[in-house]
Amino acid sequence: MTMSFGPRQLVLALDHAVSYARDDFLAGPSNAAALGLVERWPDWPNRVMALVGPEGSGKSHLAAMWAEISGARVLAANLLSEETLPTALATGALVLEDLEPEGLDERALFHLINMAREEGAYVLITVRTPPSAFKVAIRDLGSRLRALPAVTLSAPDDTLLRLVMVKLAADRQIALDQGVVNYVANRIERSFAAARAAVLRLDEESMRMHRPVTRALAAELFREDAGA
Repeated sequence: MTMSFGPRQLVLALDHAVSYARDDFLAGPSNAAALGLVERWPDWPNRVMALVGPEGSGKSHLAAMWAEISGARVLAANLLSEETLPTALATGALVLEDLEPEGLDERALFHLINMAREEGAYVLITVRTPPSAFKVAIRDLGSRLRALPAVTLSAPDDTLLRLVMVKLAADRQIALDQGVVNYVANRIERSFAAARAAVLRLDEESMRMHRPVTRALAAELFREDAGA
């Protein structure tokens, strides 16, 4: 098959389209509990829930799916403040995306959790580390975070890791054959972030070298990673 690299070089610096549709979510043992939480809404154990997992583990995809189902607004956690609080629960549901302890408006988060309970609203928080471990100055907020139910997304199994690589490559208009996928998957950390980095590396090097993404190219790029 003849491959042309010219057109793709023109969009190298641009973001690649990512679909957050349910049909594009890759399910596996590592995210089964989180997917179950989203799909059984509003039958939740608590009005406020947390999705915990590393970067690239699928938290944003799941949150987007839940927002579509629930009509939730989506608010970046670093924008939560006492000024944005009055409209945060306007639809009765909110995704609070990428909560981190650094720069956290503790008072606003404390009031948000209380408001959700008082108003019968739902909040889904995405976060990389368990909120129960956050060091906060407001004691009552600390107790609420420790009591907050959380569902954790774990590292992908081998099958899901390979599927993720194929999906990430397809987002970049690359068709990875099974030989490339298996070779790379056996030489990277078993994590979503590592899969993303590997596909990006293959894409960038194939365009830089004007070569298709083949097992030979993968071997050149990842042989040293395996200690060969």
